[in-house]
Amino acid sequence: MAKAKTVYRCEQCGTDHPKWAGQCTDCGEWNSLVEVNIAPAVTHRAQPKMGGGYAGQASAVTTLNQISISNETRLATGISEFDRVLGGGLVTGSVVLIGGDPGIGKSTILLQTATHMASANSSALYVTGEESLSQVALRAQRLDLPTDHLKVMAETCVERICEILAQIRPAVAILDSIQTLYTETLQSAPGGVSQIRESAALLTRYAKNSGTALFIVGHVTKEGSLAGPRVLEHMVDCVLYFEGQSDSRYRMIRAVKNRFGAVNELGVFGMTDKGLKEVANPSAIFLSRYDEAIPGSIVMISREGTRPLLVEVQALVDDAHGQPRRVALGLEQNRLNMLLAVMHRHGGVQTSGQDVYVNVVGGLKITETGSDLAVLLACASSLRGKALPQQLAVFGEVGLSGEIRPVPNGQERLKEAIKHGFKYIIVPRANAPQKKIAGVQIIAVARLHEALTEAINLCE
Repeated sequence: MAKAKTVYRCEQCGTDHPKWAGQCTDCGEWNSLVEVNIAPAVTHRAQPKMGGGYAGQASAVTTLNQISISNETRLATGISEFDRVLGGGLVTGSVVLIGGDPGIGKSTILLQTATHMASANSSALYVTGEESLSQVALRAQRLDLPTDHLKVMAETCVERICEILAQIRPAVAILDSIQTLYTETLQSAPGGVSQIRESAALLTRYAKNSGTALFIVGHVTKEGSLAGPRVLEHMVDCVLYFEGQSDSRYRMIRAVKNRFGAVNELGVFGMTDKGLKEVANPSAIFLSRYDEAIPGSIVMISREGTRPLLVEVQALVDDAHGQPRRVALGLEQNRLNMLLAVMHRHGGVQTSGQDVYVNVVGGLKITETGSDLAVLLACASSLRGKALPQQLAVFGEVGLSGEIRPVPNGQERLKEAIKHGFKYIIVPRANAPQKKIAGVQIIAVARLHEALTEAINLCE
């Protein structure tokens, strides 16, 4: 038999080194090398014998037009917002990785999904590696979930899990979490780079061959990214992130990777004592405004995935006592600094000696550039002390030369604003509709100074 070999493996990138060093030569991280004993590979009787990569298909050469295309069979999770994020439902044989901060609701929504699917004649298996079965049952009882059809198991060995999955062949299986699983072919501890990579690869191959859809829970680091090797996100079909503060009522699930649907799709949920409840009209919760117009407040028409959202943006510009500060909550900090410089150069509004605070109401994180114009109009409104009309909504990207650039899906954004009763909408000239809309004044602008002038005229 081959002898076991000792190497030093980086916990960040997974690179093996023959001897210990203070810094990894590949990724540059310090104190990340740990000793790992590499034993000869052991063939386990439950290990699936598959080839052809993670998809489990036999290797064969053919032309692309000879491949038969079949529509993916999708299973309803019982939560329409969750189905939206997944692209219309859970695809059979897919692997979904879901991550988020501790206590944000990952296990809760997956337990709700498992009980709904089990009650809808779709067999489901919940595998827990972090909690005991009594804790899972207690949570289900607290949420008033039906528990007579859901199968549960406490196990952390991947080979044993594959055995059980092959016996009962459920339509969906939930693994909570990947950091607690291990494979017997490796000697390292659970949660390590090699264990996470090999466990995920084995489960992905099984899902592709059996047709069982898998939900895998992943831990996150203090920076908010998924813990473990980056290859973990490449293996799976869909990566979902939970967003929102633990003390806030609302939670958001964002799809950052989806092979069967749109990325950046957003699902909004409300945390209640009976679990996560879907929010059918998320624009309503982000538009809880004052009874009268106030300076520094404006409504932005954003778009997350395939859904337009109306979000209130607030700005506060005040005299600085010392070094001026720039604080952005829900927006990118560096982009705010750039936009303020553009407003100074091309709009004639100076904020060099002012503190600027910008906040997106509701805890939503806006990543698209269509929020540029709303941020600058809110800052100008707060600086001059003039309140913008409450029936005003804006969207548009601001370039470095002061031009207002168009954004994708402008017509859908207009329809969402009109549906909520807005009377004035400032849009880029390229996004202006060809026909006039009754009861709505569409203000098309091409330069930043035009947008500032039109907004001030509306104030008066």
